Amino acid sequence: MNTLADLKSELKSITAEFLSLKNLSAEERKQKGIELNEKKQSIIAKIKALENSPESTLPPVDITAPFADNATPSPLKSGSIHPLMSELEHIVDIYAKMGFNVMESVQLDDEFHMFDSLNFPKDHPARDSYDTFRTSEGFIPPAHTSTMQYRALKKYKDNLENGGEIAVVIPGRVFRNEDVDPTHEHTFYQCEGVFVSKSATVGNLIAIWKQFFEIYYGEKLNIKTQPSFFPFTEPSFEFLLEKPKSLGGKGDGWLEMGGCGMIHPNILKTAGIDPTIYRGFAWGGGIDRLVMLKHTLSDVRFFESGKLEFLENFSC
Repeated sequence: MNTLADLKSELKSITAEFLSLKNLSAEERKQKGIELNEKKQSIIAKIKALENSPESTLPPVDITAPFADNATPSPLKSGSIHPLMSELEHIVDIYAKMGFNVMESVQLDDEFHMFDSLNFPKDHPARDSYDTFRTSEGFIPPAHTSTMQYRALKKYKDNLENGGEIAVVIPGRVFRNEDVDPTHEHTFYQCEGVFVSKSATVGNLIAIWKQFFEIYYGEKLNIKTQPSFFPFTEPSFEFLLEKPKSLGGKGDGWLEMGGCGMIHPNILKTAGIDPTIYRGFAWGGGIDRLVMLKHTLSDVRFFESGKLEFLENFSC
């Protein structure tokens, strides 16, 4: 009985014979062509029959075995948590121990949560398609985790009425219409912080973020702020820290870690919170950059690349 390989080899030789028909007379070419075509169709039918037969399928694989019996033996490698997810767990754990609740951000949102609830003017350039992705239905893949700020204020508003405070951190994936390069990606992760009470101050904001980074890097750090502008905070700042010694810092360089400020009164009003009684602050920064700095990585695109040789550097 011919094997599948034998039949395919025979089919290939027939194809070569068809090429030689041009050397025959018209009558011979006609007769030979009919014979070759009949033979070709017969072989094709046999090939299809073999390919569809139970004998042609691979034997079942025992998924409990260290490796498949029909494969070259090779030990399985243990998987690992993606470096961004591992770092995200660490970040959330730090804030949770500081007394913050955790809300995960959404990955598709609307105009109200993304812009209107955050005090963005109707003509703000961030609303344009060249800066923000939009679906054909008008939904928005969030460009920042601040898209959850209104939800956080509404969800924990009862804490204020009961004499407590709102303290929430919001990690999540965000999307921006960016030109991709070693330091910019269209998809990355952020972590937002929101705090509201009757006595919240800029000093509290700076102290919380400073404590976070000192725990994160495991050393005392020098920090500073510089004025900035965001529609959702007033006043607004950029938070900088002196490059940690663990990252090779020698007291000669500052790193911008994110934006922060006091929550704009309009945002509190929109969420049904009286800004004459309560005040709050918010902050946010990228997680990808923290991981890059911590592990001295040169290209943010590695995180989304799916390259095993990169990910294996973080396996346990």
